[in-house]
Amino acid sequence: MFKVFKSLDDLLRGKRIGDMTVGDDPLIEIPLRTFVPLAIGLGATYGFFMGWYRVAMWWGQDVSDGYLQTLSSMIKIPALFLLTLAVTFPSLYVFSALLGGRLRFGSLLRLLLGTTVVSLTVAASFGPILAFFTLSTTSYPFMVILNVALLAISGFVGLGFLIKALRRLSPPLTPPAPPTSAPAAANSHPTSADEGSTLIFAVWILIYGAVGVQMAWLLRPFIGHPSVPFSWFRLRVDNFLVGLFENLRNLVGN
Repeated sequence: MFKVFKSLDDLLRGKRIGDMTVGDDPLIEIPLRTFVPLAIGLGATYGFFMGWYRVAMWWGQDVSDGYLQTLSSMIKIPALFLLTLAVTFPSLYVFSALLGGRLRFGSLLRLLLGTTVVSLTVAASFGPILAFFTLSTTSYPFMVILNVALLAISGFVGLGFLIKALRRLSPPLTPPAPPTSAPAAANSHPTSADEGSTLIFAVWILIYGAVGVQMAWLLRPFIGHPSVPFSWFRLRVDNFLVGLFENLRNLVGN
């Protein structure tokens, strides 16, 4: 167990990603057999705190519904992140190749898994905060919006980790410029290739976010309304934005 946490600490500190070597794949020490179970465990940790709201609101209903909801959330949170990874990985591989990245298929997969683990680590670290609000409020819309916000923060932190790693590992897209004086170099502007790479990744981040929120909508419920009987899934109606606006309206109306 200590070895697993040591591996996670090394990942968070950037020690699992090596420098690029000429003609070779970069060193990315993110073995699937270690980090896939780690991702599942971290996601289940957040899912436990997420689903516990239904248990805390057990009065007037069968408490077994709360336990089932907690179990469901512990399964669905890891599934949400790992399924989003599976759906968006091919597009990231193509975009990375377009940017001139030298990451092979396996290396990029391990890097994206590391990104997922970083996001889930941030989410799991929010567990005590989520527990505090679970015990201090009875507002279901507030809990929905709070969980959306915490998971969004986790996702953005993970994407920041990914972009930072790819910039470190990818070679320049343009040939090196001839030596210039220090003042000229300091006043230089981004090249069109740099701007193009930024635009490409901006598009991919939008795709990743759209897939993530729609995946969450398909896997709902994650919290479980206290007055609604437990169910593993709900009917596919409307979309994530409609559901979010509905909860915002209910929160403001209350």
